[in-house]
Amino acid sequence: MVKLDDLLHERRMTLTELAERVGLTLANLSILKTGKAKAIRFSTLAAICRELDCQPGDLLEYGGPVD
Repeated sequence: MVKLDDLLHERRMTLTELAERVGLTLANLSILKTGKAKAIRFSTLAAICRELDCQPGDLLEYGGPVD
């Protein structure tokens, strides 16, 4: 499970603002936010965590096997 929505809300940041800060398209960040992404680069994860001042475990939660 991706908890991006919760972190954005807590930090009062929009998805568009985060996309600009980390250099991703809004479409790709939306795919991650909805949990439809199959993978994420470590550099992308690090950039998101840097901008949201969080750890990867704050952003990602294991919820069992992925189809």
